[in-house]
Amino acid sequence: MRRWWILAVVIAVTLLAMFFAASSAGVALLDDPTPLLRGARPLAGVIGVLLLVADVFLPIPSSLVMLAHGTLFGFAGGTLLSMLGSVASALTAFAVGRAGKGAVRRFVTEREHERAGALLERWGVVAIAVTRPVPILAETVAILAGSSPLTWGQAAVAAAAGSLAPAAVYAWAGAHAHGVVNHALAFGGVLLITSLLFLIGRPRTA
Repeated sequence: MRRWWILAVVIAVTLLAMFFAASSAGVALLDDPTPLLRGARPLAGVIGVLLLVADVFLPIPSSLVMLAHGTLFGFAGGTLLSMLGSVASALTAFAVGRAGKGAVRRFVTEREHERAGALLERWGVVAIAVTRPVPILAETVAILAGSSPLTWGQAAVAAAAGSLAPAAVYAWAGAHAHGVVNHALAFGGVLLITSLLFLIGRPRTA
């Protein structure tokens, strides 16, 4: 499995390098995106979803986009838009992994591929779900899952399950809570919920 771990590190480092390069070029959206989305109405929802998808490749703070969704569209609308964007983001990363499946097979040995495939088949759905709120790790896991035996349907269900809590919490915070402290508490709540989901959803040994 050593080469699989190397591959995971390479993917994470590549994503980080892309983010830093985009930041240096001034592409990053580091500030509150609410004014941008408010000025883009009636396409604000579409743009917000596209920003979440672009987070796979660019340093876009997905939590701030989700907060902006809550501020502009309320709890229900914000949750729905953030869910849609987060699932689409996961499937985009999954597609990258699926497209690079041949390159992965050439990098790892057949035995390593079979072992990693079995591991991802067992843990992949849970891994995609619990890492959705975690930058870099979410994209890395989804890309690796794309090169595994997991199906598109499994990836979509896992992404939806992992996106619901962050989308709802950030939408509520954007609609009702204001200030850095409340937003930090929202982020802590997201991590707590996803940790509980991991403990509940992890495969049980016989």
